[in-house]
Amino acid sequence: MFTAFLLKYAEIGVKGNNRYLFEDALVHQIKFALKKCEGTFEIRKNQGRIYVEAQGEFDYDETVEHLRHVFGISGICPMIYVEDEGFEKLCDTVVRYVKDVYPDCSSTFKVNARRARKNYPKESMEINADLGEAILNACPKMRVDVREPEIMLHVEIREKIYIYSVEIPGPGGMPVGTGGKAMLLLSGGIDSPVAGYMIAKRGVKIDAVYFHAPPYTSERAKQKVVDLARIVSRYTGPIYLHVINFTDIQLYIHEKCPHEELTIIMRRYMMRIAEHIAGETACLGLITGESIGQVASQTMNSLAATNEVCTMPVYRPLIGFDKQEIVEVSQKIGTYETSIQPYEDCCTIFVAKHPVTKPNLNVIRRHERNLDEKIDELVKTALETDELIVVE
Repeated sequence: MFTAFLLKYAEIGVKGNNRYLFEDALVHQIKFALKKCEGTFEIRKNQGRIYVEAQGEFDYDETVEHLRHVFGISGICPMIYVEDEGFEKLCDTVVRYVKDVYPDCSSTFKVNARRARKNYPKESMEINADLGEAILNACPKMRVDVREPEIMLHVEIREKIYIYSVEIPGPGGMPVGTGGKAMLLLSGGIDSPVAGYMIAKRGVKIDAVYFHAPPYTSERAKQKVVDLARIVSRYTGPIYLHVINFTDIQLYIHEKCPHEELTIIMRRYMMRIAEHIAGETACLGLITGESIGQVASQTMNSLAATNEVCTMPVYRPLIGFDKQEIVEVSQKIGTYETSIQPYEDCCTIFVAKHPVTKPNLNVIRRHERNLDEKIDELVKTALETDELIVVE
């Protein structure tokens, strides 16, 4: 029965004179999301509201599902709208709406009218009382409760009259593209897809880089990362995924450096390569899924050692999360089941039995000099292997 949606936003509403820029970005993201839906839609802004009106038949469940993945939307209100054909016709429409949406007709309710069109002949309080009376006459088992109603029936008097009572939670956040662009170091684990999701929720456009190590990691491991990027892209829009062949660099580090420092030195070269790609693609920073103390390479000392090779800022949105909190977000966004598939990536292949947890930066630098003979050439070759996959 629903023919349109009112889309609510929260944080955008406090943006002052720049609010229209965020609204326009949100409209752009809504249009992109609805391109994947059956049906055609008109999307428009009006006095702090964003409306999506279906132009003919559409798939309601599919449309709601796609809108629930648009950052910036805090609430999705399915509604009907009618032309102003007199108050008696409005009463009939409201009663029919209540009977269709709440067929048992036994709930408590409150009418909340908003008269945005000031030339309408009735004031808001009068509309509330008269519509409430019409509902009570048609549904005698219903009762008015102005404090804690089970049904809050909204009636907005604008150029058309909009009627709604249901609000489906949206993802919140800011529209993607309003916060710049950053490069996500994406692995096949649980953490990094969640980190990408959380940064994108703040309006940041995401590119990603994945370090592949054939034959030690399989094509299934690579496909797993592509699948994770595809799930995250439901929220972020298309992701440009850079796949880098990291095998020779890992083997060279394994050969030349102390084994307890393998993870730290490997991470330092991943960060160098990711930053190089980020610089060429207009990214403003790097994103990782690291959390303090979760593993040996994520102690404060280890994070400082990997940060040291970067000039770009490194964003770690999970830094204070424990594992269960990260798992809960991954389950909410749909990446968890893919992340736990048993296909290992390069981060888990060459792991020392007893990795250093408090690396000394001077020692790390000294041991990296063991790589001087070939490492620059290997990094150059790795960058030349860059396979770009557009994931959407």
